[in-house]
Amino acid sequence: MIHVIGGGLAGTEAAWQIAQAGVSVVLHEMRPVRMSPAHHSSELAELVCSNSFGAQSSDRAAGLLHEELRRLGSIIISKADDHAVPAGGALAVDRGVFSRELTETLSSHPLIELRREEIPQIPDEGVVVLTTGPLTSPALAEDLRRFTGLEYFSFFDAASPIVVGESINRDIAFMASRYDKGEAAYLNCPMNREQYLQFWQELCAAEKAELKDFEYETAKFFEGCLPIEEIARRGEDTMRYGPLKPVGLSDPRTQHQDEDLIQQDNPETLIQNPKSKIQNPKRTQHQEEHLIQQDNPETLIQNPKSKIQNPKRPQNQEEHLIQQDNPETLIQNPKSKIQNPKRPYAVVQLRQEDKAGQLWNMVGFQTNLRWGEQKRVFRLIPGLEEAEFVRMGVMHRNTFINSPELLYSTLQFKKRPTLLAAGQLVGTEGYTAAAAGGWLAGTNAARLVLGLEPVALPPTTMMGALFEFISSASPKHFQPMPPNFGILPELGVRVKSKKDRYGMYRDRALADLDHWSHKLRLSVA
Repeated sequence: MIHVIGGGLAGTEAAWQIAQAGVSVVLHEMRPVRMSPAHHSSELAELVCSNSFGAQSSDRAAGLLHEELRRLGSIIISKADDHAVPAGGALAVDRGVFSRELTETLSSHPLIELRREEIPQIPDEGVVVLTTGPLTSPALAEDLRRFTGLEYFSFFDAASPIVVGESINRDIAFMASRYDKGEAAYLNCPMNREQYLQFWQELCAAEKAELKDFEYETAKFFEGCLPIEEIARRGEDTMRYGPLKPVGLSDPRTQHQDEDLIQQDNPETLIQNPKSKIQNPKRTQHQEEHLIQQDNPETLIQNPKSKIQNPKRPQNQEEHLIQQDNPETLIQNPKSKIQNPKRPYAVVQLRQEDKAGQLWNMVGFQTNLRWGEQKRVFRLIPGLEEAEFVRMGVMHRNTFINSPELLYSTLQFKKRPTLLAAGQLVGTEGYTAAAAGGWLAGTNAARLVLGLEPVALPPTTMMGALFEFISSASPKHFQPMPPNFGILPELGVRVKSKKDRYGMYRDRALADLDHWSHKLRLSVA
């Protein structure tokens, strides 16, 4: 007998797939004995947030996931189709009827036993599937932390947006690592002062998302994980000393200009960069050690070696920047903390999120802004004007394990292969992704009991790519991921039209899924 702990979307799907495979299963759900702060009923698969499963068209990421689950006999998608309500291009349901019928259907299955009780510990023996979601009870959460040996997140989670790599303007963004340490691993979007101030002002004024009632008590800002808008509100330059600091970053496309000479309006008059070994051909060594006179004879620029002070400026100004005829062209004094214009005033960094380099995470941009505001404000960043976001920044109470450290793509724990997990607990986002995880965990749990090898879906399918991602992403930077086309392997050919490209992803995914399922003799709708 298999035990499934948690009666949400993932647990409901898992229990159904186990029973359909001919194996007895106990589905444990603590409601109504112990209610969570977010649920309002005791029904299985209650939809706590929206009643929408996302876009219905199969050339959209959510819609492709719907179609894959339909072909694999998902009970969740089947009931969603049965109880769909008009919602434009989305699959939305009458949530009350949807959950009630799922509860009745599972309760009447001869191989499913529904037990209304809290499970404070992971059962030590047998095949177990954990599907307790982001509101895992404190006792079970502590036991899971003890089992994994890792601290996993059960506080207020603030996650950064993820951008499709090909939507980033590489004519503006440049690859580099701070101080050129190691390989160039980050995409850097440089800002001048004007761009930075506009971004800062819009960010401070942007509208935040409302928290749910049960989230207020855990909405504590940790200094290491502050929302970017909270950092911005602490002062004009706070971001420049935090996630947007430009220190140690130079655009390699302009760096050679920094290391030589800066030419002024008069092409024959050169001012030497302090680092340059090239002497100014228009001046003697003695003159180089004193002052350089500009077009305006009353305006003097001090040579770093000179002891004579500029009569027109105090000492502290001499230690900063000298503005020439062109107000955007600045020459840096060696002692100045203000950046040379060849080095940015501020920099937004993006870190590679997947092996293929198709997804890029906005470093330090965890946020609680409304999604529409995120798109509007973050597209003010140079290089991200046409950014395509596969996941928006979110901020909410969450509980999820560090899946890349702990799980195989079969959703089995590496430490104990008879223990599986699915749903938001493993770091997937969205209703349909939870159902997909339940399908795979339930299928593999049944296969273990039947003496069969667990299976992993083809990585070219949306389901397979999602579980491959959560099991292979960088453990250090792992964040939950919704279904999106950015995690799928590349097509091998460049297709400019997004609609055509997504259609090709869909066709390949469904063809590979059909071939895989027939080969394994899995029931396909």
